[in-house]
Amino acid sequence: MSRLPFPLSAKPEPFFSPDGTPLRTVVLVGMMGAGKTTIGRRLAQICGLPFVDADIEIERAAGCSIPEIFARHGEASFRDGERRVIQRLLDGPPCILATGGGAWMDAQTRRLVRQHAVSIWLRAPVHVLVKRVAGRSGRPLLAQGRPDEVLERLVGLRYPVYAEADIIIDCGDETVEQGVQRVREVLGEYRRPEAVHVSLSHHSYDVLIGPDLISRAGAWLAPHLPQKRVVVITDETVAGLHLPRLLASFEETGIRADVIAVPGGEESKSLACYGDVMNRLLSTGIERKTTIVALGGGVVGDLSGFVAATALRGLPFVQIPTTLLSQVDSSVGGKTGINATAGKNLIGAFHQPVAVLADSSALATLPRRQRVAGYAEIVKSGLIADPELFAWCENHGRDVLDGDPAALTEAVRRACAFKAAVVAADEKEQASVGGRALLNLGHTFGHALEAELGYDGRLLHGEAVSIGIHLAMALSVELGYAPVEDLQRLDRHLRSLDMPVSFDWFRESFSADVLLHHMTRDKKMQDGKVAFVLLRGIGKAFTTRDIPSETVRNLLISEGCRP
Repeated sequence: MSRLPFPLSAKPEPFFSPDGTPLRTVVLVGMMGAGKTTIGRRLAQICGLPFVDADIEIERAAGCSIPEIFARHGEASFRDGERRVIQRLLDGPPCILATGGGAWMDAQTRRLVRQHAVSIWLRAPVHVLVKRVAGRSGRPLLAQGRPDEVLERLVGLRYPVYAEADIIIDCGDETVEQGVQRVREVLGEYRRPEAVHVSLSHHSYDVLIGPDLISRAGAWLAPHLPQKRVVVITDETVAGLHLPRLLASFEETGIRADVIAVPGGEESKSLACYGDVMNRLLSTGIERKTTIVALGGGVVGDLSGFVAATALRGLPFVQIPTTLLSQVDSSVGGKTGINATAGKNLIGAFHQPVAVLADSSALATLPRRQRVAGYAEIVKSGLIADPELFAWCENHGRDVLDGDPAALTEAVRRACAFKAAVVAADEKEQASVGGRALLNLGHTFGHALEAELGYDGRLLHGEAVSIGIHLAMALSVELGYAPVEDLQRLDRHLRSLDMPVSFDWFRESFSADVLLHHMTRDKKMQDGKVAFVLLRGIGKAFTTRDIPSETVRNLLISEGCRP
């Protein structure tokens, strides 16, 4: 799969120097007549960078004009030389680079530009282009017919590919100065998404994190799609919030999209819903290169991933998580599945996505309770093996739960980077000690609570994890593994944010014996022993199956359960 073009598992490099000069080449793409040369020259003057016209550089390298290259060698040979010239220019110091109208159509050229530069598509309507190119000579493609007809045809072919540029700026009848000012304003606001790279033995992909990614999803995903066809699986609530933007981005980039919507809630992770979705999917006439796009929270992601893993024996899969919980947890790592009567996620498969888009703007629509549910997984990551992340949570947790965009983005980046490292080391949870199983900290307790409440919405998964990590730390203290000060520190942090900590959060009462029974139905049972993730302190998790059930029972009773 193709890679995305910026620093991975780290914050992106700044695009501008302190004095406002671009630190990367700015590549202008678009049709002939869009204004690449006139805007490019003036922009270069203002930025103090050289202006380079790729067509002039090609003619200089070839020793003849572009029409002569076309006549002697054909368009394919011209595109070959064009790509080599652009690569040479991109390897040099930053500049403002205007490319020919067909340059961006070459997939290798697009890949080079993504790796080394920022691309801007100057989008102009056909009538403006016709007026601007009238009477021009030296344009081989315009010699193939009436200019207006040739331009209409080229626009139909090229605009869906031009839409993969980093930035799109609409141009019309404004002056050059107005056009340049608009380009400068947009460049000044432009920020690449943060990115975390997930590197596995047989596959790798990127998690992009940033605002408004759904609106440009087509551009971000097009390099990863084996064909420009997708099926979006979403739920009815998320569809109303985010689906129109997603479909518009696909239409802009020429990606055909079908949509399958399911009811919201855990009930959609059922065999019945899975069967219905599969039948609807197959009725669309999918092929093995059709990509499944999951748009929604963890339920939609788990269901869609399992559908992708099993339809036609495996389809490409993209995650667009819209909740904090799914952005930091279920969308990364390739675990997919549905629930069975016997328990949660007992039917499933490992099926890694080809890309993940974590749109931080989508989190603005979440109620605080949903942010709490996601935040518990972030705290969990710090407890497992990242004391620095836990300390960051202590300092910034309130900002995350208040919906601060910068804090949310940083929280997602840190949590995804942590999980990516764990998954890379033990993708399918096969390590005999530790490994990916550590990510289940708090889950043995949490899943038991969810099962007892019947997944009916009274307890969100992240809320169950919040209680579960307290119980795991409390059990660790009870057994002498962890200092009581770390339990006090954890509880102090959770309670300061009004997060669920123990059974005092519920109106219901729970039976310790019933919860223990639910634990024995967990899919991680082995040789009749329940798996626990415990702690030797903050950042020091380990796995064990040697905890007597009576010890767990006594802990549950001491925490407020009845026998």
